[in-house]
Amino acid sequence: MTNRITKKVFLLILISVLIAPNLKSFAQEDQQANIPSEGEPSTEEQQIIDSSSVSEAQNLIEERKALEEELKKLEEEIGQIEGNIETTQKKKKTLQNQIYILKNKIDKLGLQIQQSNVMIRDIGLQISDTQNSIEKTSLKIENSRQQLASILRAIYEKDQLSFVEILLSEAQLSDFFDDLMQLETLNTKNQELLKEIKDLKSYLEDQKKSLDDEKTDLEKMLQIQLLQKKESENTKKEQTQLLEETKGKESEYQKLLAETQKKAQEIRSRIFELIGVPKAPTFGEALDIAKFVSGITGVRPAFLLAVMTQESNIGKNVGQCYLEDPKTGDGVVANSGKKISKVMKPSRDVEPFLQITKELGRNPYNTPVSCPIPSVGGYGGAMGPAQFIPSTWMIYRDRVKEITGKLADPWDIKDAFLAAALYLTDYGAAKQTQDAEWKAAMIYFSGSTNTKYRFYGDSVLNIAQGYEGDIETIEKGSLTQR
Repeated sequence: MTNRITKKVFLLILISVLIAPNLKSFAQEDQQANIPSEGEPSTEEQQIIDSSSVSEAQNLIEERKALEEELKKLEEEIGQIEGNIETTQKKKKTLQNQIYILKNKIDKLGLQIQQSNVMIRDIGLQISDTQNSIEKTSLKIENSRQQLASILRAIYEKDQLSFVEILLSEAQLSDFFDDLMQLETLNTKNQELLKEIKDLKSYLEDQKKSLDDEKTDLEKMLQIQLLQKKESENTKKEQTQLLEETKGKESEYQKLLAETQKKAQEIRSRIFELIGVPKAPTFGEALDIAKFVSGITGVRPAFLLAVMTQESNIGKNVGQCYLEDPKTGDGVVANSGKKISKVMKPSRDVEPFLQITKELGRNPYNTPVSCPIPSVGGYGGAMGPAQFIPSTWMIYRDRVKEITGKLADPWDIKDAFLAAALYLTDYGAAKQTQDAEWKAAMIYFSGSTNTKYRFYGDSVLNIAQGYEGDIETIEKGSLTQR
């Protein structure tokens, strides 16, 4: 027992003597460099950093507060205009009232576009703040790593000394006790640095996730704004066309309303624009498909057509791209050949996309998918009229196949309509209530019912209301012909 204790004491003395000189030199190096032993900035530097951080935080809070006040004001103005529209719609359908409604819709869309700009600026501030925080956290991790590396390097250097060199380096025995204390300090510091690095890495991962979420928000808001601008353009055209057709006379407007049969034929034969299909169907053909799908899923035809319209508007605005590199997900713009990154998320969508195109006999590098929005940093890759990303399509393809009896094709109109309807049904659209359809549309767009994207759901219901009128006109026209 005595021999074991003697050996342990000898080893402890040996280790202490081995490490002590390094601890002294390391402390001297720290003092010379004017760096605190804990690896943190000096008191003066920390005060400057803290002062700068507080100033930045205050500026950010004030700017975001101003944006929130601006949003509140816009919300109130939009609410007033919605009230005007609702009141006028209840009155007699006159040319003057219709022009007034269209004018208010244009004003409302203008305010909504301003609202989107404010929200985009707000999200931009969040992204900038998160990126700055990520940079600071990364710097802290690097500083901690350098401190840890310095300690380990010093230990390694002293570990190379021979036993004789270690004994000769000690001037007196009292240094031994100092070495023991320094050894304990060194061990404690090592543990603190390791824990600090671990905590900082965990915090960094949280920050990166927040950044991804914020970029997704920005991408969705930019898509919303594209839809708002498109709807504003269409409403202005509708107003101009109405004035041209009626020549500003009430009698001409009433006459226009009465021409139901002629209008029904025009509605049926007009082109129903869809993204990702070589030959666009007429509205009548699209309606027939929507009615067929409605019989299977219970989704209202007008609502389904509205969702497809909205998705195609997004698809056309972001453009069409081809995948080029399956490893990185990079590709090219279809109509120009321009190189573009993040056409498809490699970890999520490339493999299912290659599988889908292989099963359908398509060339994966010549099959159009949606482009990413370059300013955001997100991914594209949405396929066909329903704009499913490949990984989501894989969830619905077998259900589509069970109904149709053939391979599901996201670029086939019927399959796209059916898959979209199944998705909407999963989130309650078959109830055919306004609230259920709004929620289903919102989830289809963003996976949530976050009200910051409410324009999408509101717009879908407005489009559906218009299509419901068109469908009614077509059906009345069909009865008149009989």
